[in-house]
Amino acid sequence: MNRPSKLISRLLRKQRVRARVIGTELRPRLTVFISNRHISAQIINDATGRTLASATTLKQSTGSMSEKAAIVGSEIAKKAKQAKVTSVVFDRNGRQYAGRLKSLADAARKEGLEF
Repeated sequence: MNRPSKLISRLLRKQRVRARVIGTELRPRLTVFISNRHISAQIINDATGRTLASATTLKQSTGSMSEKAAIVGSEIAKKAKQAKVTSVVFDRNGRQYAGRLKSLADAARKEGLEF
């Protein structure tokens, strides 16, 4: 019996979670994308299909990935405050809550974003 690859398993987890995690007007969805070099986060209202705030490391090149994730987390929380968003639903994109993802979430919580 063949086991699915790591990528296929992550995509299946992502689809399973996205079927239940939906961003609304009161609690938009905070989604995180992590590549080998960069991290980006968006706050999305799925009811209207609009991105309310976004942050990325594309123009920033110093520090480890966990440090970059913490910077993106605090930046997205500040932009969320400007967009008058205090509470979000966290979409991990099928990833395990550890390492880079955890540092991003902790930094966003420290800035006052609730999830």
